[in-house]
Amino acid sequence: MRITLRQLSYLIALERHRSFSRAAEAVHVTQPALSMQIRELETELGLSLIERRPRDIRLTRAGRMVLARAEAIEAELRALQAEARRGQGSLNLGVIPTIAPYLLPRALPALRASAALRLREARTEALLADLNAGRIDAAIIATPAPECHEVPLGEDRFLLAGTPALLALNRGLAPDALDPGALLLLDEGHCLADQALALCGLTRAAQSVDLGASSLSTLCGLVGQGMGLTLVPEIAASVESRAAPGLALMRFAQEPARTLRLVGRKDSPDAALWFEPLAQTLRAVCADLLAEVRKEFP
Repeated sequence: MRITLRQLSYLIALERHRSFSRAAEAVHVTQPALSMQIRELETELGLSLIERRPRDIRLTRAGRMVLARAEAIEAELRALQAEARRGQGSLNLGVIPTIAPYLLPRALPALRASAALRLREARTEALLADLNAGRIDAAIIATPAPECHEVPLGEDRFLLAGTPALLALNRGLAPDALDPGALLLLDEGHCLADQALALCGLTRAAQSVDLGASSLSTLCGLVGQGMGLTLVPEIAASVESRAAPGLALMRFAQEPARTLRLVGRKDSPDAALWFEPLAQTLRAVCADLLAEVRKEFP
């Protein structure tokens, strides 16, 4: 025999009503049934929980301890039921580093209003592994993931970044006419660099400076100092141009673009409760952000 939630709920009712008959009535059972469950609880614990008096009952010291635990369990169950009814709870969301600093500050107020949120920033490969293992519920990435359920959030176009003088030398060039050796790129393993090169019809070339840069902000700072050119996604344009005063941005006539995606597991049984509302929220935030960037950098 084990301690049951029913037994704990009967103990709580007994303390509240201070009578076996009134407690039994409150929980809609007979008095003998309630008394039997309390005795079984005492037997299971090997403790006397109730001082039985002619017209009253009183909890023993052990009874007060068990009651406190029972009330805590009851409160947790109420919270669980409320979260389940809302389809909410803690949402574990992964985001790649070339999206997180630019999209999340805009999206967080809306996301936190609808669910408790835990964030994980990592590269695409790590996030997909976490998603498959159930360590996160969804991820915002920028490459196709056929094994996942995915929803597009927006088209994020690439701009050419450099000093005004360097951009003047490259003005009017098509993306595939750029010199790959002049491009400063994130180190291998970041999908942004390889994706941008592929979209521009270029291949990674040896660079005069071995950067090993792991952040877009580092690249933009170096480019703003005249060390070369780089490709910057639209969502990062405002933030990075403010952080690097020497940085200028130029649009291509034919703009390469990546698609921002929200991905989740195809077999997630409760996804209908939260995935589409999450996608709608993120899609709206992306639309507002991209509209502002395109107005600022036409």
